[in-house]
Amino acid sequence: MDGILNDLRELAPQLQKLTFSDRADPAYDYQKVCVRPFLKKGEVCYQLEQFKGAQVFHKNLDLPSLLSWVETTGAVRYRQLLLSAAGTEIQYTEKNGKMRRRVRETDRPAAAPQSHDRQKQYLLREGAYIPALIDLGVFTKDCKIIKSKYDKYKQINRFVELIDDVFQKSDKKELTILDFGCGKSYLTFILYYYFTVLRGVKATVLGFDLKADVVAHCNEIARRYGYDGLQFYVNDVTTDRLFEGKIDMVVTLHACDTATDYALLHAIRHKVPHVFSVPCCQHEINAQIRPGGEFDLLLRHGLLQERFSALLTDAVRAEILRRCGYETDVIEFVDFEHSPKNLMLRCALKAPKTPDLSDIRALLRQYGATQTLAEEVAKL
Repeated sequence: MDGILNDLRELAPQLQKLTFSDRADPAYDYQKVCVRPFLKKGEVCYQLEQFKGAQVFHKNLDLPSLLSWVETTGAVRYRQLLLSAAGTEIQYTEKNGKMRRRVRETDRPAAAPQSHDRQKQYLLREGAYIPALIDLGVFTKDCKIIKSKYDKYKQINRFVELIDDVFQKSDKKELTILDFGCGKSYLTFILYYYFTVLRGVKATVLGFDLKADVVAHCNEIARRYGYDGLQFYVNDVTTDRLFEGKIDMVVTLHACDTATDYALLHAIRHKVPHVFSVPCCQHEINAQIRPGGEFDLLLRHGLLQERFSALLTDAVRAEILRRCGYETDVIEFVDFEHSPKNLMLRCALKAPKTPDLSDIRALLRQYGATQTLAEEVAKL
């Protein structure tokens, strides 16, 4: 026992991976545990990946807590331990009640978390067990980036960084997040991973979609990942019977057309503190619009009309949110399917207000159009 702890203390700065296997008690929950170092707010922490059947459970520890876990659990529950560090590999094997230690030199380069550029640059680091990135084909099964998917890897990190910009200094221990029109998007799973694994927050994420088969599929994936706080439901976002408790965040990632408006309406009505919305398919105004305003020249060509309608839609949404008391940023957001729908509305509630939208509705009427969020908020 002392030998294991002494080796771990000595090699912690060069540690790359710890693996515990061969359970002493077959009834113990976790067949295997892997430990990897990572950076969290500039500090080195250690992520435990505990394997139970097809599920993986995560826990983040500092070094003293890791040493305590090894002493009370790791070295007690498992007969084999493999410690991999720069230039060294140490294997412990228990046989006939005695622990045998074998050391061999390796050509592993030094790669401490403090000096690993990619770990500093990206929140979703290469080498971390992130099952959604494996299923998306961004990571190999051993958690290495597939070179041809590096752009997608950066884009997904961009999504997480935009959220992290808001929550990195938050001290909240629990969050409830509603995801409207979730579809089959693995970004919902990435969002859950970010809060529960990287930030250590007890997150409840509820995804809503109209398609029962999509919802069933997503619930099966959540169970397979061991994401107990992630649940999906069949629901029409145009209704308001969704969740009765306190909501901390509303997310819409390509909720189609007016589904985005009803999600934003839900956030406004329930005074939700944070909104992250990536709109999609802004067809409503494009289907109604006709000449009648100062920008008629933008309506003479179908492509320009479509883009103008989309920009007008999102400009109206952003202004309504601002007038309702949200600090609203419109951010260029790289879309994961490489479409021109690349804007995110990132909003934080400062002081709820009842807005006057008469001028916005008058502007829309110049072009013969109405807009769902404008019409619904005007009724509040």
